[in-house]
Amino acid sequence: MRRVTKALNLKSQISLIMKSIFKSLVVIGLVATSVSSYAQKTAFIDLDSLLSVMPEMTEAKKVSADHYKQLEVTLTTMQKDLNDKLADYQANEKVYTDLIKNMKQKELQDLNQRIQDFQVQAQTDFQKKNDELTKPINGKAKKAIEKVAKAKGYKLVIDSSAGVLLYTEPAEDIFNAVKAELGVK
Repeated sequence: MRRVTKALNLKSQISLIMKSIFKSLVVIGLVATSVSSYAQKTAFIDLDSLLSVMPEMTEAKKVSADHYKQLEVTLTTMQKDLNDKLADYQANEKVYTDLIKNMKQKELQDLNQRIQDFQVQAQTDFQKKNDELTKPINGKAKKAIEKVAKAKGYKLVIDSSAGVLLYTEPAEDIFNAVKAELGVK
């Protein structure tokens, strides 16, 4: 009788273990299926390389370079004017009266300040012009990336030159839900 009881206990333990293994396999299968159904198709592109081969970018770079040269010519002219006036002041400093010295020094200081102001304004102007020229080209490239991504079923497209996300399929923003979970108002 003991043997029969032990055999029944052993059988029931084996049955429980088998059921447990079966349940684990089912769970693993479900997890694998759900993970694969949520797997996102990802692509990458070197946006800098793409932009460099676009004909519009070549033209934009030329216009930008021309604009830079204009600014540079103006700055060079201003600096030459300052250098000429400084040389004149240094050559005649001993013959100038105090009134003329003060006036010439003030003129040199004012001209130097105008040069510094121009440099700051020129940098801002150049950046603005460059952005104005390249923004539509960047937009065109990004629209093409989005079109290709949608057509090929990509969920994410990453710019490999900068590690920046260029396209993602619209998704639910869970910020408010996470905030509520944390009890943050």
